[in-house]
Amino acid sequence: MTKQHDIVPVHLVVQAMRDNGYKNAAYALAELIDNSIQAKATGVEVLCAEKETQLEQRRRSRIHQIAVLDNGSGMDSTVLRMALQFGNGTYLAEDKHTGMGRFGMGLPCSSISQCKRVEVWTWQSGVENAIYTYLDLKEIKNKQLTEVPEPQKRPIPEIWEKVTTGFGETGTLVVWSDIDRCMWKTGKTIIENSEFVIGRMYRKFLDTQEVVIRMATFDINEPTKIMVEKFAQPNDPGYLMAKTSCPDPFDKTPMFHPWPEENSYETTVTIEFRDHDHEVKIRFSYAKEEARPGKTPGNLPHGKHAGRNMGVSVVRAGRELELDESWAQKRATERWWGVEIEFPPTLDDLFGVTNNKQSARNFSELANLDIESMLRDGKTIIELKEELIQEGDPRGPLINLAYKLHKNIATMRNQIKAQMPDSRSGQKRHQGPLAEKVATEVTEERKKEGHQGQSDKDESLPLEERKEIIESKLIDRGVLPSEAEELAAKTVSDGLKYTFRKADIETAAFFSVERGGGAIMIFLNANHSAYKNLVEVLEEEVEGVDPETLRSRLTNCLEGLKLLLMAWARYEDEQPDGPRRNKAQDARVDWGRVARQFLEGEE
Repeated sequence: MTKQHDIVPVHLVVQAMRDNGYKNAAYALAELIDNSIQAKATGVEVLCAEKETQLEQRRRSRIHQIAVLDNGSGMDSTVLRMALQFGNGTYLAEDKHTGMGRFGMGLPCSSISQCKRVEVWTWQSGVENAIYTYLDLKEIKNKQLTEVPEPQKRPIPEIWEKVTTGFGETGTLVVWSDIDRCMWKTGKTIIENSEFVIGRMYRKFLDTQEVVIRMATFDINEPTKIMVEKFAQPNDPGYLMAKTSCPDPFDKTPMFHPWPEENSYETTVTIEFRDHDHEVKIRFSYAKEEARPGKTPGNLPHGKHAGRNMGVSVVRAGRELELDESWAQKRATERWWGVEIEFPPTLDDLFGVTNNKQSARNFSELANLDIESMLRDGKTIIELKEELIQEGDPRGPLINLAYKLHKNIATMRNQIKAQMPDSRSGQKRHQGPLAEKVATEVTEERKKEGHQGQSDKDESLPLEERKEIIESKLIDRGVLPSEAEELAAKTVSDGLKYTFRKADIETAAFFSVERGGGAIMIFLNANHSAYKNLVEVLEEEVEGVDPETLRSRLTNCLEGLKLLLMAWARYEDEQPDGPRRNKAQDARVDWGRVARQFLEGEE
């Protein structure tokens, strides 16, 4: 009996625990499926019973009960009773943190997040020997139920036998009743919305056929009549599995390539935590060119499927915790890359795994780290890691991992950008002589005047070697290999000093400059406002556009140019008196002098 001053008033705490953060019924059901797989089940069934209900002026079929049945090892009386306790379980000891289970919260917490009554039957020597117990929130609230009832032998209701494909010699049946918090009101919608998530969570088990997950809905008054039946298909957000729920033509063949190469698709990062080394696996992938035909591939069925799978897939013990969207930018092209990170349960505390197994909070925080800024003044990633660890920052041991993710995701974005169809190619933009040709001629004049550049040293290299260096630099920035090869060959064969390409640059710079093979490569930052307000506007098609619209475009470009110059003026104004301001002014003058020579060359 609850006393007035109990530290934990059970009847109140259990009510409060209903709001324990499960995103929806699919994630709550996943806790039960976890238990089934942990119990070595090869078959799991999610069964939804509907019942006709009077709603205002009409009668509608609504969800009445939800059951999860498995053919796992079952439980004895002691373990069954423990399984319905909050915070208790058989995997709490640190040496048992090897599988999905750990927190001892899954079965009771997930159940009460959706319903007021949960019943469990389990058996280890034939279903006829099943034992039974339950939790009922109404009884707990009224203080009629203060402990998990002693399990008793009780036959399983006949209705479940009629809708299942069969009971195993061992197994468990969990039934939710008095469902009041499920956002989906029919068995059909529960299955339709859960299949996508469950297929993603358990894709590794489904892909290897370690487990089969059947989902079915039926009318409780006609249990033999199955209204909807589906078998969960793997849903791979990395799109490297062959047979998945992805729509045709990528339902039987992978939609993505491993990145960067077949033999380096999986990377292992060793993380030291609590005096032990632990391996974390990272897998990268990006879309095949044929997956992105035309200008709006995201509107195709497989593109829409990928749009629901944006982010980094965080996998623990073979089961996905979440698809972490904090690593993805708010743009449609993010659907075309995939990253999967898999870690063992021994790193739960480091990654910040929540007890409902829906997220890894510490890992999510890494997505917003500006590591490049933290590495200023020549600091190495190893030095940064040691510094953070010494300061007691929990992100310290994971900084190597975060750095690799940030760098590789940025590179994949560049590669995907290069796949995008460009309405106006580089040469179409120029009605007169190519800017690259003019700049090359002016550069030759400056060299004769005695102005030497760092890139000039490579001009003496063999032509084939120059071509390979330029090609490699372009590919690193996301240009497709076939296009990079053609562009590098043209740059060398035509004797051009410069080449332009857009890129997905992670910094605030409007453009970046790289040297190699005797060439200077300028990469315009497609994410920068200056690109969108100047370059993109000028590259838009003009055929069929009315004069007023063209005039408006030019006006916008002029305003954009003025703002760009004002930004420099403000930057210079903010420099303190002395060497820093003098350097900024000198840079403006020197650049203006070179710019005048280049522009006069075009004239």
